[in-house]
Amino acid sequence: MELGMIGLGKMGSNMTRRLLNSGHKMVVYDRHEEDTSPLEAMGAFAAQSMDDMANHLSTPRAVWIMVPAGQPTEDAVKSLAGMLSSGDTIVDGGNSYYKDSLRRAQTLEAKGISLLDIGVSGGVWGLEEGYC
Repeated sequence: MELGMIGLGKMGSNMTRRLLNSGHKMVVYDRHEEDTSPLEAMGAFAAQSMDDMANHLSTPRAVWIMVPAGQPTEDAVKSLAGMLSSGDTIVDGGNSYYKDSLRRAQTLEAKGISLLDIGVSGGVWGLEEGYC
């Protein structure tokens, strides 16, 4: 599987490590470039921007957002909506308010882009124990 990951804080970086350790291809982006280096050393492609990330993923693309709920997620989804195309999928792992997710999904559906709202639990222990 190939997956883009945006947001490489404790949860996003550990999820990426777990996926890399399982043999998945990862294209990663974080606004703090220093957060991409350890994952690049493990084999991830470190994109310089969200647009660069989208361009390095094979279609249909899947992009997982692990940024805080609210405006950071809103901004990421809006940006991706202009970069992705019909058949692509955005996964929101940031525990967004369900009404925001419904609104975003409806907007993206008009462009043929799917949105999955998947609140993630597991904390920093998820690297070893998994996520739910």
